Amino acid sequence: MPVAASAVYFLNLRGDVLINRLYRDDVGGNMVDAFRTHIMQTKELGTCPVRQIGGCSFFYMRISNVYIVIVVSTNANVACAFKFVVEAVALFKSYFGGAFDEDAIRNNFVLIYELLDEIMDFGYPQNLSPEILKLYITQEGVRSPFSSKPTDKPVPNATLQVTGAVGWRREDIVESVNLLMSSKGSVLRCDVTGKILMKCFLSGMPDLKLGLNDKIGLEKESQLKSRPTKSGKTIELDDVTFHQCVNLTRFNSEKTVSFVPPDGEFELMKYRITEGVNLPFKVLPTIKELGRTRMEVNVKVKSTFIEKLFALGVVVKIPVPKQTAKTSFTVTSGRAKYNASIDSLVWKIRKFPGQTEATLSAEVELISTMTEKKSWTRPPIQMEFQVPMFTASGLRVRFLKVWEKSGYNTVEWVRYITKAGSYEIRC
Repeated sequence: MPVAASAVYFLNLRGDVLINRLYRDDVGGNMVDAFRTHIMQTKELGTCPVRQIGGCSFFYMRISNVYIVIVVSTNANVACAFKFVVEAVALFKSYFGGAFDEDAIRNNFVLIYELLDEIMDFGYPQNLSPEILKLYITQEGVRSPFSSKPTDKPVPNATLQVTGAVGWRREDIVESVNLLMSSKGSVLRCDVTGKILMKCFLSGMPDLKLGLNDKIGLEKESQLKSRPTKSGKTIELDDVTFHQCVNLTRFNSEKTVSFVPPDGEFELMKYRITEGVNLPFKVLPTIKELGRTRMEVNVKVKSTFIEKLFALGVVVKIPVPKQTAKTSFTVTSGRAKYNASIDSLVWKIRKFPGQTEATLSAEVELISTMTEKKSWTRPPIQMEFQVPMFTASGLRVRFLKVWEKSGYNTVEWVRYITKAGSYEIRC
């Protein structure tokens, strides 16, 4: 497994935090205290660069008078982690005039944070090439007065465009799943709206061809090749709209997405899917009104995606009457509280693994009023979440081909994420 870093810390020799960046919420912000207490203060820094404390692993390396510490909570590739550190330091030196020490970090806080956002995404290393990053992070670093090395000259954009030495691109498939489910668990309405975002830094005028696992495109490809195409699961795209760079003539005739990309980040296409939606969560609520002054609330939430994945920022909002006076909770995961401003019980789960379930049981005490004659109309339960590396539609990128006369190599990476749109369950 590649590095899935939860956090990266830059410490000085005293253990003070110079800069830190949290990429995941599966570790607490106080993990650096464990590193100081169990490693730095026990003088065990030189024994082994990998230590495990509790359920987390610490990979650390000293560069000059700075310790770089990577914290992971899962099994990760240690060699990949240290390679990331080495290449990240080389990148920082290219911006700082060859120096990397405590003074250089203190003089370049803003630039380092900007670089950390680009070179690691959700804990996974991205492109660390100074030549590519300097194309769109053009800020020059503050050179340390103690550095004797000359400042690196910025790489001119024209050089890369003429030589076509290297290229980089990333695709993000972002989906919002909309659901209306009955209290018995049957789906009343469901659809997925999605978009494909691209961040592209390719020199020259390359022609790109994107292949998806959509039914129409695969059938057309099979006809052109005069043989069946092995594709696995296929999906049917509805209401597709494209960026202006897409060749619509080729799409109408070949059903392939061909385009010459603009520089930077852009939205390649939007789509909607109504059939074969993979719901990430199933919610089973049971709400009993015990007279006019008490309610019992039981909600079970099941994750349907595979065990290797997990959802982040799960929030379940369970509506209760306005005359709620007191609540008590029992939850198997996360935390719950009563929010009077929205008349709801708010249940938050920071990390929800796949193929698991969580339950909430609550007792609600109500204020009995003589003026309240109408029965309570139950609004639907609402959910918020995001599931990385999962698509509710089942959409997958089969290939992304690049044609450019210079024939340079490219680096690519695809990220999938599904978020809650209007995700409601009647109760």
